[in-house]
Amino acid sequence: MAFQPFLPNTASDFTLDAMLARQPPFSPVIALTSHGSLPLPVAQRHPMLDLGNAETILRISSLEHHAATQSAKLRPPKTLETKDATEDDPKVNLEARDLWTQFHKFGTEMVITKSGRRMFPPFKARCTGLNKMAKYIFLMDIVAADECRYKFYNSNWTVAGKADPEMPKRMYIHPDSPASGEQWMSKVVNFHKLKLTNNISDKHGFTILNSMHKYQPRFHVVRANDIIQLPYSTFRTYVFSETEFIAVTAYQNDKITQLKIDNNPFAKGFRDTGNGRREKRKQLGINTQTFNETRMEEGNEISGDSLDPLKSAGNSKSTGLYDNEMNRQKM
Repeated sequence: MAFQPFLPNTASDFTLDAMLARQPPFSPVIALTSHGSLPLPVAQRHPMLDLGNAETILRISSLEHHAATQSAKLRPPKTLETKDATEDDPKVNLEARDLWTQFHKFGTEMVITKSGRRMFPPFKARCTGLNKMAKYIFLMDIVAADECRYKFYNSNWTVAGKADPEMPKRMYIHPDSPASGEQWMSKVVNFHKLKLTNNISDKHGFTILNSMHKYQPRFHVVRANDIIQLPYSTFRTYVFSETEFIAVTAYQNDKITQLKIDNNPFAKGFRDTGNGRREKRKQLGINTQTFNETRMEEGNEISGDSLDPLKSAGNSKSTGLYDNEMNRQKM
């Protein structure tokens, strides 16, 4: 786990119109580096609103001294960052680290679709060291891990060339933000609603990625009372190398496919039930990967049984692949 402060470049990169759009959890308004390759660059000093210095020495007559003193006390603060006597020392631990490590060993793949697809494993973390009374905003973004395009060849991921132009970067703001440090520390912070897409015209605030490119999720902790304060606040950024993944439109590695089936509760229709379903699929010529891409919506709130291609045999809307095979058997 690596920690680097992360700051927006300029205050002009932040637009209230985009922040107050109809999708509050998503914020495509904070400018990021072109690729965000690891290690993260050293952050620059954050912009501040220069609203005046209350400690300026005023050369005035004795009769005006009292009025000037009162006026100086009423001047606005110099920054919008939250000030509190109690300091904090945020620490972030990745949940389900063992599961992430299993995927990482084979090269984690995340499916991206035009309509948006949730990540599995989902990014979950537990935070400690926050100021219980202070308010915090939690965010995530996903940046390119390098400048390469990949291909899956001979059961391994290899570099296939230079990366495609970077997609527009978007910050995903956790929907519970802002919340007190006590609230954040009392639960596991879950980013399971974050969705990935390859639709460059997406208007839902999903994270836009290029297929066959490697990406690194980043988790940001910002101490602020309101989203409007984000451009003027310090970002504490946490990176877990286990969460690195390659974006794909269909799973390439059978080992990754099997790990998803074994661990994703919404993929239970693909598991063996003791009746030889997997063998039946092979006899019918059904490719598990094809169904995994077209039918298994990770994180979708649908019955796992509806994901089972064998149970759709009696359904008039069964896949053409299944219908063709049934016709061959009748012949």
